[in-house]
Amino acid sequence: MSRRSRKLPQDPVRARIDSMSHEGRGVAKVGGKTVFIDGALPGEEVLFRFLKKHASFDEGMAVEILVPSAKRIAPGCPHFQICGGCRLQHLSAEEQIRFKEGVLLEQLKHIGGVSPETVIPALRGPEWGYRRKARLGVKYVEAKGRVVIGFREKQGRFLADLDSCPVLHPAVGDRLLELQALITGLSIRKHIPQIEVAVGEQATVLVFRHMQPFLETDLQLLGAFQTRTGMMICLQPGGPETVTPLAPGQDLFQEYSLPGHEVSFRFHPLDFTQVNFSINEAMVDRVIGMLQPEVDEQILDLFCGLGNFTLPLARRAGRVSGVEGDRDLVRRATENAGGNGLTNLDFQVCDLMQEDLAAGFLGTAWDKVLLDPPRLGAREVLERLTLGHTKRLVYVSCNPATLARDAGILVRDKGFRLVQAGVMDMFPHTAHVESIACFERGTKNPSKIIK
Repeated sequence: MSRRSRKLPQDPVRARIDSMSHEGRGVAKVGGKTVFIDGALPGEEVLFRFLKKHASFDEGMAVEILVPSAKRIAPGCPHFQICGGCRLQHLSAEEQIRFKEGVLLEQLKHIGGVSPETVIPALRGPEWGYRRKARLGVKYVEAKGRVVIGFREKQGRFLADLDSCPVLHPAVGDRLLELQALITGLSIRKHIPQIEVAVGEQATVLVFRHMQPFLETDLQLLGAFQTRTGMMICLQPGGPETVTPLAPGQDLFQEYSLPGHEVSFRFHPLDFTQVNFSINEAMVDRVIGMLQPEVDEQILDLFCGLGNFTLPLARRAGRVSGVEGDRDLVRRATENAGGNGLTNLDFQVCDLMQEDLAAGFLGTAWDKVLLDPPRLGAREVLERLTLGHTKRLVYVSCNPATLARDAGILVRDKGFRLVQAGVMDMFPHTAHVESIACFERGTKNPSKIIK
């Protein structure tokens, strides 16, 4: 298609929304072509503006809702129309869960060719102020004469200019204007591209990425902000290894705990941890309930991170082995195990995404297996892992498409049944689908695995 033929219409266009995409956009047919429309819900009549035209589909944004859906609610954030951080605030919390469950089940069926014997109730927690980890973009805008802080706009070209964010933990989400003023007053305001947010149970850390050195006057302003707010400021002039506290001698490590499992964790502000502590705690409970570890069992925890599941499992199992590709996280997991007095576990570094993966744990007879892979899934390790002795496997997923693909491998090629599956609302108001699935070997057992 020529550049001329893709010129965007200037006037709004009317459309009826037929369905919703997995990304949370309304789907319509306009002139026989599929259009994905931000801010529109199934069954609605809307006026929308075209944003982009492609060969096989177009993209747009609703500018007026002519006939609203009965499921539409008022968004809880004034920046919802612009900010790309959330896509589903115009749906009630209950409808968001139904949408996510529908995405999970549809992907399992159409990609993996499987369906769970039981769909388990969704794990739900706080709907606002839940996000404890985030990366905020920072940009000095000459035309505004100040810094803009926020997430990308829905169209991805610019940062959304936020004065608050109700999904961020209030320690940060309610202080965005203060952060704007602080950075605007710094000499290197044009050379600070991002702030990493890490809210632990005892403190809040802000890691300022900076491309030029701070002047002494800048450090004084940062110190005054730290004193006034109680937040810890860290500086990052280079890679992760360069992160240092603004005040010498401060411990930049954060903590979170799982009281029900008598374990606690220390983590670096840039470490991967779950953003939603409430859902994480419930998720660990659910994993334990599904795996049902016994004192005589050996359990393998793949993509174990800093030991979020490994340590609670070690409280109940005979022995647990954690495998993770990030060397720093493995070191952190080992330190956390020692800090909690656990000795019946071990950790090893291994890139589990290798096509030619080869490691000793692949041929070990594991009683039970847990996987918590990144978005790309766990195909490489599943295809090489010996599972003939494994009675139960639990898969925690942040991408239903790759979970579905891997579920197909487990059922068709590895002799498992998909016993249970369900969603966990780790990211309310977004289209992100966090889910969990339990696989068992053998014939169908009518007894339920969890309550």
